[in-house]
This record gives sequence, structure tokens and C-alpha cells, in this order.
Amino acid sequence: MRVESLMRELRRTLDDAGLRGSFLVRDLHSGEEVGIEPDLEFPIASLVKVPLAIATLERVRRGELDGSTQILVRPGGITTPGPTGLSRFRHPARIAVDDLLYLSTSLSDNTAADALFALTPPAEVSAVMHGLGLRGITVRHTVQELVENPVERFDPADAHLAHFLAIEAGTAGRGHRIPQLDVTRANSGSARAFIDLLRALWTPSAIDQAVAERVRGLMADNILRHRLAPDFTSDASKWSSKTGTLLNLRHEVGVVEHADGQVFGVAVLTESRVPAASQPGAEALMAEVARALRDRLRHM
Repeated sequence: MRVESLMRELRRTLDDAGLRGSFLVRDLHSGEEVGIEPDLEFPIASLVKVPLAIATLERVRRGELDGSTQILVRPGGITTPGPTGLSRFRHPARIAVDDLLYLSTSLSDNTAADALFALTPPAEVSAVMHGLGLRGITVRHTVQELVENPVERFDPADAHLAHFLAIEAGTAGRGHRIPQLDVTRANSGSARAFIDLLRALWTPSAIDQAVAERVRGLMADNILRHRLAPDFTSDASKWSSKTGTLLNLRHEVGVVEHADGQVFGVAVLTESRVPAASQPGAEALMAEVARALRDRLRHM
């Protein structure tokens, strides 16, 4: 199938399922790539934890932070399903900066992430990223600000109302009445920006080698593997990634390393028009489209 025909078919499949997305797959060795709206900007939800990890580790490398320093972390106090790690703790705990990195990145622990943001605020994370030549990802706020969204104001039985608002309250210019979904106010980025970030982590770049190696390890240890991982993990491949989820947004960015030496960066950022929190079909379709793009690129 020609690339143009494949793109039309994949776009139609996404639209029929009520999904719109920014997809990009790149061969990290050759630079060849294929994608769907790769420059479309989205609020990035928990994907922000990858730039946060890079900035924190870069500051440790410079001697500005000590990875062994223990931080007193207040419990998240969250008892509803979903959040992991310290976000569900009921009592204060002392956690080393190095371990907060693991909790924040590999477990997507929001409380751990905000403990790291307290050490390196959003503006400084952006400054570190820009200093490394990584642009296109904007960090504006902490995770706590991210989760203070309408879904928290509804009873669980009425959560679909928050998703309906998320779907209906946007503007053609990617603005939104919900600040966390407005690309001019939220942490934001595109599939292309994240592929550039993944390339900088997996190939020689301005990122220190030890910093890049640690972030790759944290992404390899990601425990949230229900989205793209089923289509990219096998005995002959390794999948390292980070997910992001907020209201009708479902994202994942990662790298698949094949036993034959091929390495592909994969970035998928999507929004759904279906007002439902649980959408396993959307998760599966995201992976199906991303795999089709990877397959096309692998055999070009």
C-alpha cells in the first residue's frame, strides 16, 4: 500500500473511532519518519515527567542537587482508583531525590513529581531543556495544577459530564475553557517535539550520557503498559515509554529497540470525542495505528 493510501485509511479509522491525534514514528538511526499531524500541539499531561527527570538529573550532574538527599513528602491523600505511589500514601515519608525520580517517571506518581518540581520549578525545567537544544515542549505548571480539573468536582457516577465538557469546550485554535486543556496555558508539546526528545536520549546529543542512560532506564521500567506496549513488546524487542492521561487525552511516547539493531521512536498524542473515562478500544486503536506506521517505515 502506498504511503498516501495508508495515511488516508489510518485517518479514517481514527475518525470513525472518535479520535484525533498527533502521531510520529522515526527511525532513530536514519532519521526517516512517517506520521499523522505530527506538529499538532496537545496538552501533554504526565508526559511532562520526562523533561522533569532530565532537568532534575542534569542539576544533580552539575552538583546543584544531591540525589541522595531525603525529602519529606506529604501524602497525596487520594483514595480514588488510578493514582499510584505516594499519591495514595496516608502518612508523610522521607524519600531520596533519586527514588522520587523512579516514582515520578516509572510509576507516574504525581506527588513524587511535585516534590521534584519543588526543587526544580517548571520555568527552570524549561530553561534546562532549552539549554540542551530541546524546544517544542513547554513546561508551565506543576502536576497538582494539572489534576485540579472538573472531573474532581463530579461524583464518580457523573464523571462523563467532565469528559463531555472537555470535548465540547475547546476552540478551533487549540484553546479551551479548562486551563489544563488549553495549549497556551497548559504544559504542551507535539509528537515531533517528543520524538526529538527521544532521539536526544537514545543517540549522542547535548544531554550528558549518564543522564540519558538513567532516563532510558526509568522509561524501560515504566509499569503502565496497557496502551502501546502490547504492540511493541516481544522477545525480540524492548519497549521503553512514558504515558500521559487527562480527561479525554491519552498519550504515550517511547522507543522500540529491535534485536536486529533497528530503533524507532514512537510518539502518540490523542484526544477523544467519546465522553467516557474507560475506552480500551481507543487504547488498542492508538497502538494499532502506531504499529502500522512503524511497520511501514521499517519496510520502506
